Amino acid sequence: MPLRKLITSIPLIFMMACSADYDLVIAKGRVIDPETGLDAVKYIGINHGSISEISNTAISGRQTIDASDLVVAPGFIDVHSHSPTLLGQRANLLDGVTTQLDLEAGSFPVSFYGEHFRDGAQINYGSSVGHWAVRLKVMEALDLPYIFSGKKVLSMAGATWMQQATAEQIEQMRVLLNRGLDEGGLGIGVLLDYMTKAVSPAELRMLFEVASSREVPLYVHVRRGYTGDPAGLIEVVNLAKETGAALFICHITHNAMGRIGDWLAIIDEANKAGANIVTETLSYAAGGTSISADVFRRRDWQAIFDITYEDVQWVATGEWLTKDSWDKYAKEQPTGMVNHHYVKEDWIETALQWPRMMVSTDALPAIDTSLPTNPNIAGTFSRVLGHYVRERNVLSLHDALAKMSLYQAQWMEQASSLFKKKGRIQIGADADIVIFDPNTVAANADYGDPYLAPTGIIHVLVAGEIVVKDSVNLEGSSPGQKLLGAGL
Repeated sequence: MPLRKLITSIPLIFMMACSADYDLVIAKGRVIDPETGLDAVKYIGINHGSISEISNTAISGRQTIDASDLVVAPGFIDVHSHSPTLLGQRANLLDGVTTQLDLEAGSFPVSFYGEHFRDGAQINYGSSVGHWAVRLKVMEALDLPYIFSGKKVLSMAGATWMQQATAEQIEQMRVLLNRGLDEGGLGIGVLLDYMTKAVSPAELRMLFEVASSREVPLYVHVRRGYTGDPAGLIEVVNLAKETGAALFICHITHNAMGRIGDWLAIIDEANKAGANIVTETLSYAAGGTSISADVFRRRDWQAIFDITYEDVQWVATGEWLTKDSWDKYAKEQPTGMVNHHYVKEDWIETALQWPRMMVSTDALPAIDTSLPTNPNIAGTFSRVLGHYVRERNVLSLHDALAKMSLYQAQWMEQASSLFKKKGRIQIGADADIVIFDPNTVAANADYGDPYLAPTGIIHVLVAGEIVVKDSVNLEGSSPGQKLLGAGL
């Protein structure tokens, strides 16, 4: 190339570089990072799926999002969902969720989890090793890798749910649980309340021993007592203290009920003594589960929850049940789902104010909009921001964002180093980001209309790609990844 042409081309190349220093820029948003306390109007530069710059002054990108008057925060992390489906993904993203995990139920083998995302995902996803699936294989020689697989749906019948294991079977489970962790399971999920008489003290201790030796968390739905009896909590708290295993108590509000303060005090006391225990709450009040759950089939559920048939909805139709319709559905559709309404508002508010509380959905499987589910899947996080932050003043905005992203990421670092880059707005963090209007954000989904998208969640990014723009899902990209544990 002649020298004159070379000289004249250099400024043009430099100008092109300067005009697009980043793949994407989020401009003039109120950036909140719950870990460092950052809360200021900033420009964020994103390259290759990560946050590369946080600037006080304007920067340029190939794409720019004008976030004026909007909050820019870490994408929400749902650690308790049962809906790794395309519909579940779409509803979650519109609610600001960028990572969706099933840690309570889990799967086995873990390689199966994410069946509906085989052609790519827009959301990050992952699961624990499901103790129930391991138990099913050992106790009944049956393979069901997840609570639904193809056209198969988990039915809570048989030896897995009712029969205690022998010492030999317990050791077989130990081997398979370790195999699941080797495959990348994000800890061990234990549906203890669904097999409350089947799991012996020896088997439960084995679960804690495996978690402790592998240095991964246990996620436990504790054995439920009458109207908040804490015996089930104390059982697992004592094992956590004895073995040193990290323990996650699933949906504490829905188990503790009116004794939520007592349950949190028990956890506080254990943690002061050196335990590593955390918990979560939902933002919707009803419980959602199978009509075949142990608590309904083998225990006095009306006394436990202090409700009756008229307080329960059949999820598929939304109808309120009677004894006759309950008996009919339990016999003819034992895998069907119910929403049982028993949680009080003040129980949730007490839980939310616990310093390290996390928020999650406990979303039921969502396959098709013609099949109703519970509204948790579409409105959990926007409900916290609209109802509990703006309307009720139960939480500050900073506290709410920590409970919806940062605390989950920090906890999950015990299972995978991938989470060190999530739940934060910091240079080097993954660009999983939600941009919302704090003045209008609100949940619209309800038990009669569970798929209604929220108001005020404007844009969502996963790995730096826009997957929700102007509150509309964008198709065509698959930036989500399957998140695996350190065992892999």
